[in-house]
Amino acid sequence: ACFFVAGLIAEQSRLLTGSFLLLAVLGERLLIGALISVRWSISSVAAETSRSISVLLFSRYDRLGASSRLRFIDFVDPLKHNNINVKVVPFFDDSYIRDLYAGHPISFIKITKAYRQRLAFLLRAHRFDVVWLEKEALPWIPAWVETFLLRRVPYVMDLDDAWYLRYESHPRAFVRFLLKKKFARLAQQAHNVTVGNPTLAAWATACGSQNVVVLPTVIDLERYPHPLPSASSSEVPVIGWMGSPSSARYVQIIAGALSRLKGPVRLRLVGAGSVALPQALTVERVEWSEKNEIEELKNFDIGVMPLEDGPWERGKCGYKLIQYMAAGRPVVASPVGVNKDIICEGENGFLASSEDDWFKFLNHLIANPVLRASLGAAGRRFVEAHYTHQAVLPILVKTLRGAAE
Repeated sequence: ACFFVAGLIAEQSRLLTGSFLLLAVLGERLLIGALISVRWSISSVAAETSRSISVLLFSRYDRLGASSRLRFIDFVDPLKHNNINVKVVPFFDDSYIRDLYAGHPISFIKITKAYRQRLAFLLRAHRFDVVWLEKEALPWIPAWVETFLLRRVPYVMDLDDAWYLRYESHPRAFVRFLLKKKFARLAQQAHNVTVGNPTLAAWATACGSQNVVVLPTVIDLERYPHPLPSASSSEVPVIGWMGSPSSARYVQIIAGALSRLKGPVRLRLVGAGSVALPQALTVERVEWSEKNEIEELKNFDIGVMPLEDGPWERGKCGYKLIQYMAAGRPVVASPVGVNKDIICEGENGFLASSEDDWFKFLNHLIANPVLRASLGAAGRRFVEAHYTHQAVLPILVKTLRGAAE
């Protein structure tokens, strides 16, 4: 069986491009060599009392990965207070994220090490009460390998994006043949599937998962003092966007509307990288860091979240909107996916379907600071009620404990 998988991966390596080519070419060395010869020593968390459980977290990234940080790592300490001890095992470390966003070549040695470490922990996963799985355990490896390695321990699978589309819609026919149903099969075998929004919940249910739990991506409210004062030293309104280089292209959707705005305005992009925008726009680009993100939100007068209307975008969890609202900032967003659930039109923000809508709503907010304050306060109240650690932690505790029983 191992030779069969290695052969499939070797074939896949001739079809993939970019950084994921490196993931596919590991082949026999990773699956055969690691499964047979690896001798890593891993200590499981010993339960101190009958109420304590041990969880092995297979996150995709460490803290620099937004999904890994927000949906998993930030909950490690709160879970510990609930006698749930989590061992965090990221697939890629922060250096991988830095190289990826900087456009640097990804080290083959680094990827090999990532697979070896993940395989080592998979072989010892049964020492824990539950495996907590971010998306998948082994990227570009068929589902049956993961389910076989996890056969002796229940696992809770989490999705906060339509990650299954990466395989289902891959341009290479061989990848679709090999991996198209991977996430569906993982969902079927999971004790629970936790998802970030109703779109993903509908997908998981359609796959046959019997225990689907909606857990939105939320904030730690203690990091967002209220009211969050403005740090802008200029009377020129600031339209802000915060995210990563991988999603910065969506800002181009509103370039036309921004160019039409009356009066001076600044566009401040945090974490966007070098996305191309018209030279006529006044654009400030700032690198994102976990340390500075709250300070950067202070510089915003209005938060924006433009999106295309596609299957990938409908699977997003609207975290940008949650951040802007937590900071007490009014929002304008595309009416896509969960954005329509988060924004109450005219109460805590606006939904813009066209360039004319974007122009109209942004222009209206720029001209009305009182309205900005009113919508921002309403957004803050909405987040306090629905999108905080305090709101979802009891559900997460129940889910993990239920899987351990």
